[in-house]
Amino acid sequence: MKSPFGVMLTAMITPFAPDGSQDLAGAQKLATHLVDNLGHDGLVINGTTGEASTKSDSEDLALLQAVVEAVGDRATVIAGVGTNDTSHSISSAKAAAKVGVDALMAAAPYYNRPPQQGIFEHFWAIADSTELPLMTYDIPRRTGVAIETETLVRLAEHPRIIANKDAKGDLEASQWVMARTDLAWYSGEDSLNLALLAFGAGGMVSVVGHLVGDRLKKMAEVFWSGDVEAARVINESLLPVYTGIFRAQGVILTKAALNLQGLPSGPVRLPLVNATSSEIEQLKLDLAAGGVAPFA
Repeated sequence: MKSPFGVMLTAMITPFAPDGSQDLAGAQKLATHLVDNLGHDGLVINGTTGEASTKSDSEDLALLQAVVEAVGDRATVIAGVGTNDTSHSISSAKAAAKVGVDALMAAAPYYNRPPQQGIFEHFWAIADSTELPLMTYDIPRRTGVAIETETLVRLAEHPRIIANKDAKGDLEASQWVMARTDLAWYSGEDSLNLALLAFGAGGMVSVVGHLVGDRLKKMAEVFWSGDVEAARVINESLLPVYTGIFRAQGVILTKAALNLQGLPSGPVRLPLVNATSSEIEQLKLDLAAGGVAPFA
């Protein structure tokens, strides 16, 4: 399988202190836990799950530097640089390159809903701005616009646009792009991880990986070894975790779960709000049903 950034990656939350400031020591501890204890091959920092839209550029750089120092010698560190302003994304990409990240990821520009040519030129300009490989991120329910098949096919011609994170939920479109390009394909929707692996994806950029990254990686390995039934059983065992984490905004319940496990996470920043007591009680039941320690 084509997995240039590794197989198991998680879009890491940004731990915050009780006062809402970034917890850099906590971020290093969490990144180390994900890599050393849960088998992560890489981490995406300053993505949607990292609440990047609520953070300043200086906070983004400080977090990248902290994570690179903690795990950069044994895991791929990918900087999220996606904004709805191409110039801003380029400056973020250049700054991230200077702190030693391995790659970049950017979603389609959100809110201003550009035409496909604008999306194409946006990604192309980011890829031209550094020597780092770039992963596009297709998640139209957040950005308001999909990266269409023909656009992805054109983008694949850029030597540094080498992968796509797929959270579009359109399996037919995914198959067509994989059939027509050499893009490495990463599942960006946990409930479709196994389906996308079956269609040729080389890995996952997960949210539930914060809790079950080792099991997701095992699922991919046994699937590729030819034991499809074993992979199906693992996936089925994870269904309560998928459901539990996404009953609300994924970052809200992921932070709640990590807090329950005693791992660094802290509060979310407005306009998100922390999980309610009833949401936390339901989350405990979901995690227990999914075999997540210490709830199971």
